[in-house]
Amino acid sequence: MEKWMVAAKKADFDRWAQEYKISPVLARIIRNRDIVEDEQINLFLNGGLKDCHSPWLLQDMDRAIDILCSAMEKGIYIRVIGDYDVDGICSAYILTKGLSECGARVDTAIPHRIKDGYGLNDALIEEAREDGVGLILTCDNGIAAAEQVALAKSYGIQVVVTDHHEVPYQITGEERVEILPAADAVVDPKRADCSYPFKSICGGMVAYKLIQALTEKLSYEKKDWLEKYLLPFAAMATVCDVMELKDENRIIVREGLKCFATTENYGLQALMEVNCLEKEAITGYHMGFVMGPCLNATGRLDSAVRALELLQSSSKQTAMKAARELKELNDSRKNLTLDGVKLAREQIEEQRLYEQDIMVVYLPQVHESLAGIIAGRIREQYYHPVFVLTDGDEGVKGSGRSIDSYHMYDSMVEVKELFTKFGGHKLAAGLSLPPENVAKFRALLNEKSKLKAEDFVPVVHIDVPMPLSYASMSLAKEIEKLEPYGVGNPKPLFAQKDVIFAGGRRIGANKNFGKFTVLVERDGYPRREDLMYFGDLEAFLSTVDEKHGPGSADAMMNGRKQITMSVVYQLGINVFRGQESLQYIMTNYS
Repeated sequence: MEKWMVAAKKADFDRWAQEYKISPVLARIIRNRDIVEDEQINLFLNGGLKDCHSPWLLQDMDRAIDILCSAMEKGIYIRVIGDYDVDGICSAYILTKGLSECGARVDTAIPHRIKDGYGLNDALIEEAREDGVGLILTCDNGIAAAEQVALAKSYGIQVVVTDHHEVPYQITGEERVEILPAADAVVDPKRADCSYPFKSICGGMVAYKLIQALTEKLSYEKKDWLEKYLLPFAAMATVCDVMELKDENRIIVREGLKCFATTENYGLQALMEVNCLEKEAITGYHMGFVMGPCLNATGRLDSAVRALELLQSSSKQTAMKAARELKELNDSRKNLTLDGVKLAREQIEEQRLYEQDIMVVYLPQVHESLAGIIAGRIREQYYHPVFVLTDGDEGVKGSGRSIDSYHMYDSMVEVKELFTKFGGHKLAAGLSLPPENVAKFRALLNEKSKLKAEDFVPVVHIDVPMPLSYASMSLAKEIEKLEPYGVGNPKPLFAQKDVIFAGGRRIGANKNFGKFTVLVERDGYPRREDLMYFGDLEAFLSTVDEKHGPGSADAMMNGRKQITMSVVYQLGINVFRGQESLQYIMTNYS
């Protein structure tokens, strides 16, 4: 069950259309992205790197740069400590490459998911001490590592934290008090005292901002190098960490995508080649669902160091070898994920976990690295907050994925006594806890839940109710101005009631998608046009039978019967043998 809602946000669409030379339809779509002011509209349509916020607006950035410059002057050994996901890997690459280019003595450490767990830990600090490291620079982690930072400081090691996660806090009376690690500098836009205008940047973006500030401080001349060589990694981190594509995130991703065509990074070249991608046509989808998962797979099933080594490859030959291995790992991960999702669904149905507000699925036999992916898939199907727990070497580990109405991190703070370690933000989180606390965790989360029945109904936000006949190639091309798409800037959705289906056929390697013939009135006459569907075809055909009687789906598919369905759709452009044609893609139906 889902709820369709037509956006009804108001603005002077005719003025916008005239002033910015766009159609009223595009103006409505832009308004639906909560863009109101003229400055915001211009930034959305025409914004460039010059419009991004100054890195110096980040709290402690000046302090961090002074510390780094001093360390570089003294020849102090700097170690960058990242994380094992795409954001952490890209952040580590950006900082290590940027510092090295500026003349620093620097290397990198990436925690092993199984042996080390997330972020800083005592073993990494001890290793740094033994190796003579004088300064630890974290990226995409560190904000919740107060004990480890204190340990490093006790050894005389300076620590600069760069992160983007929520700052740990405690409630004192009615006051929320942040608990910052006692590092020499803490650069995190989520700090309450940070005045950075846009809080929703990823770890890779914080790293990029730091190198940008460092090059400005050093009057570094090769600004083009910064943009050409490091920008694609900030863009990939932004997409893969599912940041909102608003404000400067949108600019960074859009401009970063352009760099893939000319990148000289052997690792990126190899990733595109082994995945058969055209470097001139890379999109956010390719970053988030093709290349990114290859980098992620190493941190899930092996060591993320392999992904970092790919990006740091010094020759095309070594990069190609590494990229092929990463792709094979990712293919293996896909199969393991399918098995894990199946087990999760079986447990949910057998134990009727769907009757609980927050689903806690315990799969001890599943590889702990797959918990987050499985949780995401289950969240999509059931539209409930989901935690997937697995057995780790030192207790139970898990990952959670949430829905809009449930702040996952805040809810975990309420039961923090159950965890040995936890962290995250509104929509995603990670945790470790003793096996004996699993049942308590499930019970307490649901006991404290304030979710209501309507929170579990997914909402389909329709941008513009628009008959298929209104669509045109010019409108489809104009909509491309809205790219790149992602969280905060979804692909526009249109809707029409009572679309006439006059035929169809199964398509795809497994014949599990549909290509339907629909009647679209143009120039006063009904014309037959194609409507594609890449969702659950069997569910759609079952709905047709329920609505129009048994056998209706088969009769419609074979052209023996016309049926009507209300449809939510997207507009696209299909290119075949150099010829462009308008394409309708159905996303929802009723």
